[in-house]
Amino acid sequence: MPVREWLFGRQAVRESLRAGRRHPARLLLLEGAARAPVIDAIIAAAQQRHIPIEKCSRQFLGRVVGHDEHQGVALETSGYPYADIHAMLDLAHTRQEPPLLLLLDLIQDVHNLGSLLRTAEAAGVHGVVIQERRAAGVTPATVNTSSGAVEHLLVAQVTNLAKEIERLKTRDASHPDVWIAGLEDAPGARPYTEVNMILPLAIVVGNEGAGLRRLVRERCDWLMSIPMRGQINSLNAAVAGSLALYEAQRQRAL
Repeated sequence: MPVREWLFGRQAVRESLRAGRRHPARLLLLEGAARAPVIDAIIAAAQQRHIPIEKCSRQFLGRVVGHDEHQGVALETSGYPYADIHAMLDLAHTRQEPPLLLLLDLIQDVHNLGSLLRTAEAAGVHGVVIQERRAAGVTPATVNTSSGAVEHLLVAQVTNLAKEIERLKTRDASHPDVWIAGLEDAPGARPYTEVNMILPLAIVVGNEGAGLRRLVRERCDWLMSIPMRGQINSLNAAVAGSLALYEAQRQRAL
């Protein structure tokens, strides 16, 4: 049986309908809720796609979603459509841009994942690669924390990130080799603003606590760090990854 899930939250539902990559079955709206522009946009998108719209009680909506943080809207739809890395490189080729990928090494917190996905979409990355096991995936909670941005992204879920890095570094003639830059404050790491991010590039962000795993770190072409001037010695994974992505965007816009 095909996977079905309930997306919740106004931005998440609206962006899923805008992206049009899933197959919705029905839209639930809280009965008696005040209208707002985002709700009007959701209703218009559902009507355009002939998706049944049902009004329901707060209790029913909370029971369907599993909590009360639904903002009065839920969308029953197919599971997230994961992509593959080849499609990401094809997208870069179509845009006539050097590939820019974000690789996440065991990011486990759904809020960190959602924040990174939102930044990745805003920064124009061609795709995001996440680990299949022991890491957060693209769940309804992830869609909500990304404000629906992940619905517009190509995301691949892989079983072995280190092996995928090796493949990226030795692509066939149809795609350029991709350089790998690991984000980690380690001996020999270069300041992130001094790394050439105009090249075909994959930025790797490590686990919230342990950072990059050894096999992943060893496959990076270089490590880069974010200078710290205060009393703490590290940044949140989502913040650090976002800084690196926007440095790449800055360099590519010059």
